[in-house]
Amino acid sequence: MTAETPPRHPDTTGRQCVKYTFYKLDATFLRLPEEKQRDAKLDFIDTVRGFNRRMLLRSYSLVGMRRDVDFLLWTVAEEVEPFQQLETAIRNTALGPFLTVARSFLSTTKRSMYDISLPEDAPAPGGEERIRIEPSDSRYLFVYPFIKTRPWYALSQEERQEMITEHIRIGRKYPDIRLNTTYSYGIDDQEFVVAFEGDNPHDFVDLVADLRFTKASMYTLADTPMHICMAMSLPEVMDSIGGAQVRDLVDQDVVEVGGWLPVARTDELPPDSSQRVYYGTQQVALFRTNGQVYALNNRCPHARGPLCEGALVMDGNGPAVRCPWHEAYFSLETGSVLAGPSPRGVETFRVRIEGDTIYIARAAEDNPQ
Repeated sequence: MTAETPPRHPDTTGRQCVKYTFYKLDATFLRLPEEKQRDAKLDFIDTVRGFNRRMLLRSYSLVGMRRDVDFLLWTVAEEVEPFQQLETAIRNTALGPFLTVARSFLSTTKRSMYDISLPEDAPAPGGEERIRIEPSDSRYLFVYPFIKTRPWYALSQEERQEMITEHIRIGRKYPDIRLNTTYSYGIDDQEFVVAFEGDNPHDFVDLVADLRFTKASMYTLADTPMHICMAMSLPEVMDSIGGAQVRDLVDQDVVEVGGWLPVARTDELPPDSSQRVYYGTQQVALFRTNGQVYALNNRCPHARGPLCEGALVMDGNGPAVRCPWHEAYFSLETGSVLAGPSPRGVETFRVRIEGDTIYIARAAEDNPQ
């Protein structure tokens, strides 16, 4: 492998910033003429979708679940600035004046200070997955802030580990409930934000009830307000808040139906550079080299190293990228593994450029690896 070129703007930490923003709709919106309601909702959808290329973004409705919030935007990015930019853009939509941020939780990913395996577990790779948020397709998201008492931190590591292990054992009784824990020390009022994904609210009620009997629950200072959020596309969320219906007027979210998604401008991707973008919930690495733009799944199959941080190389197999973690090499054209420890290749995406906009879409069929 020769002619290595380091990509620009590498992500050196691998950790992510996470934001849960809950919105409440002012009832005066529903008294507007139907045409104005429809235009405002379409403006909101178009504006929020414009941020899909910069962050992982999921939408949920809470209409009928709580009286103080109507919908949630769950966003994940590598920096906090996109959260502020998204909120500013939302305020400038026609719907913005009728929305109030009723509640928001800011947090980051972080490797747990505890051993989250059980003694009977088989050895697993070290916790890179704990610092990356990858939502499932579960129907519900259960979200609440969490604060421990100060006496919890005065306990020894061994005492706390013992209680965490008990916690984990109970959680294993509910394999269909998936937990995302993020950390807010010093950047928001809570210490943690917990977000459970699942398809059955009864399972979650039983899980939380069982956890009340653990020793660790004695050290809970606060774990409210709690939210049950129903996963929906943005058009479905807009229809759920009432008023003019818009779902049939716009395409459904790309994560649901596939299709071409604008992810970057050409001036954002200079020659011999790379950039991380999102296709639905999936991270994609864009590369511009050899006079073309290529798109690959951003995660190396070996240890999930971020390919967008890897070096670009050229050899007899054409343009390739070297994983920055364990030096697996992947073809930019086919995604095939060319060398190194990766057990398989990575998915490639179709790319097209219209004007100054780069679009990507899934391949019609899985790439041969």
